[in-house]
Amino acid sequence: MFSSLIHFPGYNLCLEGKDPVPPFIDRRWRGRAQQRLEALQLLAVAQTSLQIPQIVYEDPEVHGRNRYKYFGRPLIPFNKPFPLNVAYAMPKTEPNVYSANRNGRVFGPQLQTLSTQTDYRDGEAQTDPYSPEYVALSGSVPELLTLATLTWGRGLPAGLAEVEMIERAREKRAWEATLPPLDNASQIAKRRKMMDDMEKKEWAFREQEIEKLQEVQLEVLKKLLWRREEKQNELDVNHLDAHWQNHQKAKEEKVKKIQHDCALMIRKLIAKRKNVGGKLERRDIIKDYADFASQTYAPLSRIGCFPDNRSERYLVKNYYLNTFAGLCQLEASLPDSVTQVQIKAPKPKCTTTKTGFIKRSARLEAELAQVHQALLDKKNKVKEPKKPLRFLEKVEKPVPQPLTPTLEKPSVEEEETEMAVICLQKLLRGRAIQNMMFEGKEKRLELIRELRTTHALQEDVQLLMKAEKQATLALQQQYDLQMHKLSQMENHLAWAEGRTLANMFDFLSKELLRLQEERKIHAFVMLAERQRRMREAEESGCRQVEEMQRQEEDEIFRQVVKVHQSTVDSYLEDIILSSMENTAEEHAREEIQRMAVEINDIAYEMENRRTRLQSEEIVAELVYSFLIPEVEKISVKEKGFAECTLRKKTSTMRGNWDRKSTTGERTIPSPSRNQNYAGEELISETNTADASRAAPIKWEHWGYSACPAFLSPAAPGREPGCAAKPASVS
Repeated sequence: MFSSLIHFPGYNLCLEGKDPVPPFIDRRWRGRAQQRLEALQLLAVAQTSLQIPQIVYEDPEVHGRNRYKYFGRPLIPFNKPFPLNVAYAMPKTEPNVYSANRNGRVFGPQLQTLSTQTDYRDGEAQTDPYSPEYVALSGSVPELLTLATLTWGRGLPAGLAEVEMIERAREKRAWEATLPPLDNASQIAKRRKMMDDMEKKEWAFREQEIEKLQEVQLEVLKKLLWRREEKQNELDVNHLDAHWQNHQKAKEEKVKKIQHDCALMIRKLIAKRKNVGGKLERRDIIKDYADFASQTYAPLSRIGCFPDNRSERYLVKNYYLNTFAGLCQLEASLPDSVTQVQIKAPKPKCTTTKTGFIKRSARLEAELAQVHQALLDKKNKVKEPKKPLRFLEKVEKPVPQPLTPTLEKPSVEEEETEMAVICLQKLLRGRAIQNMMFEGKEKRLELIRELRTTHALQEDVQLLMKAEKQATLALQQQYDLQMHKLSQMENHLAWAEGRTLANMFDFLSKELLRLQEERKIHAFVMLAERQRRMREAEESGCRQVEEMQRQEEDEIFRQVVKVHQSTVDSYLEDIILSSMENTAEEHAREEIQRMAVEINDIAYEMENRRTRLQSEEIVAELVYSFLIPEVEKISVKEKGFAECTLRKKTSTMRGNWDRKSTTGERTIPSPSRNQNYAGEELISETNTADASRAAPIKWEHWGYSACPAFLSPAAPGREPGCAAKPASVS
């Protein structure tokens, strides 16, 4: 922990998190309390009686237990630390010499004084200015509480717009105080008229604000469009520049290639010119070594020879330049003036004050001295005579031919456009000059104030100004007295005339107001009736739509619940059936295993008790039960196969007979047992394809039964004939 060695460091480096939010701040969702507070603040502007809850902030305890959270190490260290896994070799010049200043010179001082800085400066940590707690007296609403909606950054510090808003609020409160009470029925009309006037005034003010906002938005839109055009123009220019650069690069490459080919051809031509006769000359080694410009000493790199291929032999290796310890020793051997730069401020040529600033008078004197010296130098400067030009030659240019004059009459639209552009240029230039004048005035505002104060301090000017002021005041007083007398006379005359006119105008205005109010009340009644009907229609339509939506949602919910219920039922049925099958299968296996064990036990017991005679009986039973029935099954299968073959042959023969009967060549032999084999030969000679297309034979036509006996061989122990009918003859 307290080690100062490189291979045993006393500290480790670790990454510091850059999360701007401190870890002790709660990151959970705080609900919509801030939105509710903003809504209450907006409502408090119109309803002054609304009480806004106070925000209670938790004590951060900066000087208490949370003090460590607001401090940290400085961002810029005094020296760059060495890597922890690197150990440098010690210099060989002084292997056994110990120096007290060596470790401090090489590895830096062992003890350092470090400062701390806060993580959050005042400008970063300050959110809203502190507002002290207050208690309002009962029955009083201070005017300051009406500005509770203004917060820092949203109305504070107050500007011109906020001041106007405060003045309007004061006027509105004063107007509300002048409204007649509602308990007096005779003053309701006056109250309504005052409210209508105020509403019109507010709407007019709102329209003005909307127009101002629209003008500001229009200006912003113009600026954005102008910026977009500038960016587009810049992109176009960059695109053209890129194309031009590409063409220039291609052109330069072509020029380089042409120059390279030109140099190659020139070298070839020079080589051919040297040997015009075509004579072969041997190399003169003595001449090559005598000429230091030959290829023996300076071979050409295009041939493939590079003479500077062992430049590392001339590399300078120095201990003081290649090792860190050597650099430290070299730095220690140098004086402090080399490593530590000392900058001295130049002394001003003019006299300065105690604070270090130059007076304006001294600066003006220095400038005047420079101007005077420049004028003297220019005045005393002797003009040098012009020297004749050595290489000047007069070149007579040919007389240029006069150009053919052309006159194009511009159109009216172009002239109007040009005039509009000229007017716009004048406006822009005037505006630019005005902005320049304003910027210059703002920059030199301190100098202007200084000049004003300087001129005001002159005593003679002040005395003259005072005398002029007194004379002007005397004349103004005389003029005021005369005007006062004239105004008194005019007031008496106007009072006499105005009294009669006022009575007459008062009567007319009252009658006019009565008629206007009557018409307005009638219009309000009609408008209210119309709005009531429209609202009733809208409400009925909304109720119908809501009822339909409610029914649709109920049906959807019912169907969803039904689907979920059926899904749960099917899932439970599958689980129950699978469990029942598994249980039955397990019980069956257990029962089979138990029965197999019992049968095996019984069989083993019978096998042990069985005699020779019982064994022979079992063998006989097996023979009569399995062997003999199996032989009978085989014989029955063979008979069935023979009958099937016979049916096929019979059908073939019938087909042949039908074909012969159609051609008139068919002969039916007399039925006898001896012609059975002849029929079989005839059947074998027929074509199977024709037999498949032949119609069945009607044996009854010739007096035979449906199943002729001569076609089926007599069974053993049975008389020949149709003892047993076949199933069918196809």
